[in-house]
Amino acid sequence: MRSVRGRNAVESEGVKAHLDWSGSIWLIPFVCALALVTTVSHLGCGRTGDVITVGSKNFTEQIILGELLARHIESRLGVEVDRRLNLAGSFLCHQAVMSGEIDLYVEYTGTAFTGILGHDPIGDRDEVYQSVKHEYADRFGLEWTEPLGFNNTFAIMVRAEDARNLGLQTISDAAAHTPKWRAGFGYEFVERADGLRGLATAYGLEFVEQPLEMDLGLMYRALNEGHVDFIAGNSTEGLVDVLDLVVLEDDLHYFPPYQAAPVVNRDALKRHEGLRAVLRSLSDSISDTDMQRMNYAVDGERRDVREVVRSFLESTGL
Repeated sequence: MRSVRGRNAVESEGVKAHLDWSGSIWLIPFVCALALVTTVSHLGCGRTGDVITVGSKNFTEQIILGELLARHIESRLGVEVDRRLNLAGSFLCHQAVMSGEIDLYVEYTGTAFTGILGHDPIGDRDEVYQSVKHEYADRFGLEWTEPLGFNNTFAIMVRAEDARNLGLQTISDAAAHTPKWRAGFGYEFVERADGLRGLATAYGLEFVEQPLEMDLGLMYRALNEGHVDFIAGNSTEGLVDVLDLVVLEDDLHYFPPYQAAPVVNRDALKRHEGLRAVLRSLSDSISDTDMQRMNYAVDGERRDVREVVRSFLESTGL
């Protein structure tokens, strides 16, 4: 049984669904705004000036990173940290840190560059980082600190069995087969400038039915179990090998870099003068492999996030 969001009704089997959902796009700003007002209003309760509030988006890697920031700040600064983890997606977290309802969270450069700032994707990681750093400071009063070290780009995945049988190594290889396939994507990926529309245009992708919008946590198992055949996951996902999935090469270099880095409200930096140095000490401390292992420890081994983060900090001397 497929678990999907209700907004995209699935067309009848065998009907080729081209990527055109203009009829329902007008609902998105209203729904997002309503959710944003409700959630951010709730966040504002109970804030005190001596507490640092760490937020995160609503998937495993983000919850791990939020806990990692919180523990590191507690250890280095000796202050109370309020954890507001598992909030929602990029846009709500951005609004929350901009308004001061949270003090910081981890964002990805490519997400900020395309999704928040509205630029077309580009491939130069230094240019993307410098652009988001300067524009966030000028437009929002937010500071990007140094990248944490890993790059969590979108990863197009198929089942390893299909890759072997069809000789698939790149997204271009798969494009010849997608007219017979079902696809599943996260809600943000469907709507983002660096998401499905641009990917479909770049690679000429078509699918047998309208792509399903799925929670990120469900996509990998849905692919493994045959409910969908083609997904856009995360390159640092820990379940790829366990579920026998294959990441296809982005041979046209469509996706921009997605370096992870803390984004901080300037008021928080003024309230806590040591915060900037504490965050700087995390620069280049997490490799792609480190992040993938932590994700797997939580999703694959069902270990507690706090235990996984504590073990990582202790092993690295942080």
